[in-house]
Formats: sequence, C-alpha cells, structure tokens
Amino acid sequence: MSYHNLLVSDAEGIRTITINRPDQLNALNRATIDELDRALSEADADKKVRVLIITGSGPKAFVAGADIKEFAHFSVEEGRALSADGQRKLFDHVENMSKPVIAAVNGFALGGGLELAMSCHIRVASDNARMGLPEVSLGVIPGYGGTQRLARLVGKGKAMEMIFTAGMIKADEALQWGLVSHVVPQDQLTAKCNELAGAILKNSPTALAAAIRAVNAGYEPGVNGMQREIEEFGKCFGTPDFKEGTSAFMEKRKADFTGA
Repeated sequence: MSYHNLLVSDAEGIRTITINRPDQLNALNRATIDELDRALSEADADKKVRVLIITGSGPKAFVAGADIKEFAHFSVEEGRALSADGQRKLFDHVENMSKPVIAAVNGFALGGGLELAMSCHIRVASDNARMGLPEVSLGVIPGYGGTQRLARLVGKGKAMEMIFTAGMIKADEALQWGLVSHVVPQDQLTAKCNELAGAILKNSPTALAAAIRAVNAGYEPGVNGMQREIEEFGKCFGTPDFKEGTSAFMEKRKADFTGA
C-alpha cells in the first residue's frame, strides 16, 4: 500500500513506519492518522512483520503535535468526535497491536506526538528529544489519551505538573521519570531501536501478543488483570510456539518460532 504522509520499510521482521511531514514537524493531521490506521492494520496482518518501530522524518521532530489549523474552528460535538475518532484509529490501535511497537523519539514529541509515543509499548529517545503536553496553553486539554497514559507512566503528580505548566522536559528527565526506557545520542537512535527489536524477534510471537493483552488488561476499567493473565497463560499451552519453545529448551537448541 502506498502512502502520502508515511514512509514504510522492512528489514528482517522489523517494519519501520516513518511519519513524513518534515515541513510541518510531522504534525498529525486527520489524513496522517487515517494512513497510520491503515499501516498498522496492514502490519498486524502481515506474519512476516514481528516488531514495529514508529518514528518521524528529519532531525527535529518525532511528532510536534496535532495540526491545529484543522480543528481551530470546531464545535463541542466536533471536538468530542475528533478525540474519539483519533483514539480509536491511532492511539488505542497502537496500544492494542498484537506485535510490540517501539517509538523512536527523534526530537520534539509534543501534544499528539507525545500521546503517540506513550501509546507505543516501548519508548527510546534521542538526547535532543523534548517532550510535553502543551494543550492547556491553547485552551484545551490533551485529547488523545494524554491525561491517562502520562499519569500511568510517571505518576499523577508529575503528570499534572507537566499538563498544568504546558512545559517541555528534556530526554534525561523523561528517562528519570520512566517516560522513556532509553536515551541515546541522536545518531545511535535507529541502532538502539533495532537492537531492542532484534532481542524481541528471538521470542514467540504468540506469547508476545498474549503478554501485550495481559499487561494492557491491568489498565482497562472493570477488568481483572490477574485473571486475564491466568487466561492468557493457559492459552499459551495450546500453541505450537509453546511446544516448540519447551522442546527447544529441553533439547538445548535455539527455538524456531512460527507465531502459530
């Protein structure tokens, strides 16, 4: 599938999706969100794709936010629909992917950009990255999951400080607060993400998908995460990957997982 605002490349089971609007600092407009929705669905359905990396084009920005000019004139109902549609198509879609998704945060990750990074399963930042949720400076609040995911990652107090001040934090502070897992020099960002993806590739796709569902269940209202873990754990016993993994361990050989 061809895209206007995305670049997609594959290498040994790793698919990299690059948001390619450098003149707009890769801002998320509705067309880009629609393309990301399609690209994610395509990647999820492709058994050759085992891990995804999402990044932004150019040296300045991962995603510098939403495209404000698209919604500056919206009504209350249009604003509500914008938030719901974006969460469904992109942010929840990323979080609930059956394959691990790594955010390669290569510069500014503001507003919708930070919300996109937070919806990914793992975040790696370059040392020039700057992150924040500046929405209250525009008279609105984060609407793509930012009020929820930020608090889960850094705690309620720090999340409120970041949202209330509309300020940016540097990569090293993001690392300190657990907002990102790693900070590396900008020229090493791709290599670090590929290194993590390579480590993930060694493992069972079916088990990875089950782990994603189990972890996410702990943050779903009304869902017992421990019970979901028990269910997902049990289901693993019925998969070919489980039989292959345990056989390989006992035979002292490398497992050859198929994801079946």
